[in-house]
Amino acid sequence: MTRVDVQQKVLSENERIAKSLREILRDNGVYCPNFISSPGAGKTLLLEKTLASFPSDTRVAVLTGDIQTDNDATRLARYGFPVRQITTGGACHLDARMVERALQGWDLASLDYLFIENVGNLVCPASYDLGEHDKVVILSTTEGEDKPLKYPATFSRAGLVILNKIDLLPYLAFDLALAKENVRKVHPQVEILELSATTGAGLDAWISWLEERRACVGFSSALLVH
Repeated sequence: MTRVDVQQKVLSENERIAKSLREILRDNGVYCPNFISSPGAGKTLLLEKTLASFPSDTRVAVLTGDIQTDNDATRLARYGFPVRQITTGGACHLDARMVERALQGWDLASLDYLFIENVGNLVCPASYDLGEHDKVVILSTTEGEDKPLKYPATFSRAGLVILNKIDLLPYLAFDLALAKENVRKVHPQVEILELSATTGAGLDAWISWLEERRACVGFSSALLVH
């Protein structure tokens, strides 16, 4: 009897599609970060503040994933940029096939940036390459400082870790230094940004990071912040 490792087969197919997507994005000059966090850590609000800071002619679009609703897509569409919702119907993560289907009919050559907002989860999204250039992992001050140690696969694959909701630090027992130390334990070289999506503190540094990363992956920087 031949045994088939279904999980390995699924991941192998996902890697094939992700590789193809990355090549398509590269050929069209599109930089793509994949936002990952627990539910409620602030992914959507950060994207709202990011889109709100862009000039109206910025060449940016968003794919947002959720298990059931299109609430996040509705929130993000208010800023006038193309947004598409991926409803997973129960799956706790996006995969490359979902992204491939969602991109059908979009003129990628008209974009400089494609933001992907993954389903709120720190486990499953770590295993699925979406063709992105960077995983941007968000940890909020309303969570535990030990999250990087509990979910090392996610944090070890991060291109950037954002410590969000720093405006709440005076009201919480969150140890910012310990959170950074725990991030460094699983990913010593990763860059860490402190940010408040609510107040906008640290937003300029975040936008600068996006510009620099787009330049690093071989695309010219085109973002101008108001």
